[in-house]
Amino acid sequence: MDISTVIQEFITGIKQTTLKEFVAVVFGIASVFLSKKENIWVYPIGLVSTIIYTEISFEGNLFGEASVNIYYTIMSIYGWILWAKKDAQQHLVVHITKSTVKDWRIHLTIFAGFYIIIYISLYWLKQHFSPGAIPWADAFASATAYTGMWLMAKKKVESWIWWILTNTASIPLYFVKGYVFTSVQYVVLLALAIAGLIEWTNRERALKVVV
Repeated sequence: MDISTVIQEFITGIKQTTLKEFVAVVFGIASVFLSKKENIWVYPIGLVSTIIYTEISFEGNLFGEASVNIYYTIMSIYGWILWAKKDAQQHLVVHITKSTVKDWRIHLTIFAGFYIIIYISLYWLKQHFSPGAIPWADAFASATAYTGMWLMAKKKVESWIWWILTNTASIPLYFVKGYVFTSVQYVVLLALAIAGLIEWTNRERALKVVV
């Protein structure tokens, strides 16, 4: 595919963007920006986006992504409760921290487990019901997102590394599926994820100094 074809598909895709997809993109970007700022409103704002994207993903045969958005919805409620939790002195219980080597082993195990399960499931769906599915790409984007969302609820700095991987994989995935505006969203989210990694790293260091 040459550059002129990509540009033409981009223009066509933007013109075909539905109001539903537009709303999901706007709320999705807003939620990631709030996450970068460690603002609890990331969760209620994000819920709007994840619920809409669950429907969009099913419509586009992105079953792995659909499962991710269902998971996002559940984890948004869990994260909302966790981030709001306070101790007896009314101090927030969950703070930004870095992962240990043991934590990293758990992260990689979670990623590998989800990737294998999602890939096998999508491969079966591709063979029997959905020839448009892209198992390896959808499984990678989904498994990294599952891992990233879990770590974000725990306020782990490394959650942004997984988000960077998710966004990088999702840019071409949604583009080839015809969701061009969503693909553009992931370009913005990739930039925000890089900024979020830097900001949370700095916040974690500042907390260490205070302690």
